[in-house]
Amino acid sequence: MANLGSSSATKSMKSVKLKFRIPYFTEWGQRLLVCGSEPTLGSWNVKKGLLLSPFHQGDELIWTGTVAVPCCFSCEYSYYVVDDAKNVLRWEMGNKRKLILPPLLQEGGQTLELHDLWQTGGDALPFRSAFKDVIFCKSSTLNIDRQEVILQDKLDQGESVLVRFKICCPNVEEGTSVYVIGSSTKLGNWKVQDGLKLQYTGEYIWEAYCVIPKSDFPIKYKYCKYGKNGCLSLEIGSTRELSIDSSKSQLQYIFLSDGMLREMPWRGAGVAIPMFSVRSEVDLGVGEFLDLKLLVDWAVESGFHLVQLLPINDTSVHGMWWDSYPYSSLSVFALHPLYLRVQALSENMPEDIKNEIRNAKECLDGKYMQDVDYEATMATKLSVAKKVFMQERDLILDSSSFHKFFSANEDWLKPYAAFCFLRDFFETSDHSQWGRFSNYSKDKLEKLVSKDTSHYDTICFHYYVQFHLHSQLSEAAAYARAKGVILKGDLPIGVDRNSVDTWVYPNLFRMNTSTGAPPDCFDKNGQNWGFPTYNWEEMSKDNYAWWRARLTQMGKYFTAYRIDHILGFFRIWELPDHAMTGLIGKFRPSIPLSQEELEREGIWDFDRLTRPYVQKEFLQQKFGDSWTLIAANFLNEYLDRYEFKEDCNTEKKIAAKLKSCAEKSLLPESEDKIRHDLFDLLKNIVLIRDPEHARNFYPRFNLEDTSSFRDLDDHSKNVLKRLYYDYYFHRQEKLWQQNALKTLPVLLNSSDMLACGEDLGLIPACVHPVMQELGLIGLRIQRMPSEPDLEFGNPSQYSYMTVCAPSCHDCSTLRAWWEEDEERRHRFVYSVMGSDELPPSQCVPDVAYFIIRQHVEAPSMWAIFPLQCRSV
Repeated sequence: MANLGSSSATKSMKSVKLKFRIPYFTEWGQRLLVCGSEPTLGSWNVKKGLLLSPFHQGDELIWTGTVAVPCCFSCEYSYYVVDDAKNVLRWEMGNKRKLILPPLLQEGGQTLELHDLWQTGGDALPFRSAFKDVIFCKSSTLNIDRQEVILQDKLDQGESVLVRFKICCPNVEEGTSVYVIGSSTKLGNWKVQDGLKLQYTGEYIWEAYCVIPKSDFPIKYKYCKYGKNGCLSLEIGSTRELSIDSSKSQLQYIFLSDGMLREMPWRGAGVAIPMFSVRSEVDLGVGEFLDLKLLVDWAVESGFHLVQLLPINDTSVHGMWWDSYPYSSLSVFALHPLYLRVQALSENMPEDIKNEIRNAKECLDGKYMQDVDYEATMATKLSVAKKVFMQERDLILDSSSFHKFFSANEDWLKPYAAFCFLRDFFETSDHSQWGRFSNYSKDKLEKLVSKDTSHYDTICFHYYVQFHLHSQLSEAAAYARAKGVILKGDLPIGVDRNSVDTWVYPNLFRMNTSTGAPPDCFDKNGQNWGFPTYNWEEMSKDNYAWWRARLTQMGKYFTAYRIDHILGFFRIWELPDHAMTGLIGKFRPSIPLSQEELEREGIWDFDRLTRPYVQKEFLQQKFGDSWTLIAANFLNEYLDRYEFKEDCNTEKKIAAKLKSCAEKSLLPESEDKIRHDLFDLLKNIVLIRDPEHARNFYPRFNLEDTSSFRDLDDHSKNVLKRLYYDYYFHRQEKLWQQNALKTLPVLLNSSDMLACGEDLGLIPACVHPVMQELGLIGLRIQRMPSEPDLEFGNPSQYSYMTVCAPSCHDCSTLRAWWEEDEERRHRFVYSVMGSDELPPSQCVPDVAYFIIRQHVEAPSMWAIFPLQCRSV
């Protein structure tokens, strides 16, 4: 048996007590827990983490917990908010905390107090590549001091406290030092020359150790930056304070982690422009990736730190100008061949190809003052690229750079190349029309891309184009980083239903549905984007691998990105695939109105409420003398009202039947007007029955506007109005919050890009708190304020965690907006510019200057100005 009294055994059992301490306000039923990398703290299993206990100290709620650890202990750890069953409700953002016990604690028996602050999403922003690799990259050149802890003063048992001061300060100019000064003589009595100088330890962290007599406590202190020229920059905000329990005789050790140095936050400006509009004298028919280098130079000269693009993924679904819409991607991984610079494909370009490029350039540039000729530009670039490819095929495909690219991207590159081949072979991207290739499998894919096939050159050509696109965009992205300019991409919310992604991963999409947005002040019928909605339940099974791969791919080129329609990660407006407009939809996920709930409220006539309410007088009002002809072709008479016939009981069926009637000249009025009126009748319902669960219902958006609702009895009206407002504004909030907290952190952790969310439209109450918690930057457009009682936003009132802009790609330019509505001009001048004068009819320089200055001076992190360019 081992001798437990031996000195070696005693030494091995020496331990240190770790006392965790963090201020944090919780709600009823919530607790705080610390979990870390070592078994003592649960080995990252939150269920085994250390629960903390709360107590009040002044206005703060402090959570503490103690655990014994070996003297040589080191770990990573984070704090979590949990319920009584230790289910995670919230967690810290940013990097994991790191703890290494210094040698001076290896005698054992001491207590080390860790005074931490909760890390928010905002605290993590300096570690995003936009700041880390671009804006604050100069900090990476600072010398890291990794010396052991050296104390100039002796620790007297019971008479002094060892304090480690620690602060995160990402923006430190060369020759500037970071100090802590305060009320103790050891902190200079507020004189920076006698203060405690901190050492840089990497990752923006500055720290120093100091022995402070107990008699000096409580101490007040602040951090500051001190330049070589004697310039002092003291942190803003209230003075920090550290108290101790002076009754304890034991020597105390306190490690402070004081979060971010509180200073005026960094703010910058940038421009937004579609890739196709970044024109130069060299490009062919459209802006190209290599043109970004010229735009970066211009941005640097103009004082801008950011260039924002619209999506740049391949959209070649239809093979015509429709594909110019950048938000309907053929592949979320492949880049668009439109932006390829064919002149850069080879250093030994044959003269006949050079002539072809010159002739095409002359022709396409002549059309530039009209519109970008999308189809001609695509055809020219692909034609030239194929000719160069056939000449240099082996030289490129056998190169080490190509092999490296292929190896890193083959998981998406092979399916993409196969899809493009099948699309061209079958002359359609609708993969349901591809016979035995309609259902994707890896075996079929490997046969399609095999070297033994007669079409292997076609497959390799698609590899070749993507390789060069990758090389050219990588060159431009590296150039932007080196020049201190953030390149910001755009993450579309949807994919085309006839895309590589829906072919390869059909289980990830709800192909019998369509994505859109509910009605708003800009479109009373809502929006129907046509994309299939996501099957989030299926995506969660592999921890959202498709999303993680998508963000990783974006991170190769961009240091920031915009999440299009971020509301879709809380809930999406889902429409049936037979819909053409966006009104008759429901939120997914959402808690429906059950049949039992409705019956308890005295609502029972579900056929009356869910079927189009069409009466004779409605037909007469809409179609006049032609109502009988419309009724005969599209409706059946049923008791006291009419019902749509089977062949026209959806919007798509109505549109198809009208087209057929128009071709036969059977319509009494214009096709568009009749379609609009018939659609209105079709949408004259109060409840939408769930097609997958017949006993579940959803209130139609703006149901009070329908004649179907107006003809109900008062009791039914009151019940349905109350349930309507509950469905749209109350009952879903917690569900949507939970949904976003499942999906959005996966996106944010998939790359280190800075993330901005487009949060315009009908905003649920849960959205902004979640975005703030996760460190997501919102969007503020002056003409589209989020406050319902305002017509125009006030940039001076925007929060820091926002991007402000006078307009965006979804709306008219500043000049067009100003000049298109005289009455609105008057209201803007009066309420925003504070003038009673008659506004100019044109957007003169003084008007533009006022609006731009408003945005530049706004508290927002970014002011981004769309360059007003001609679209495709």
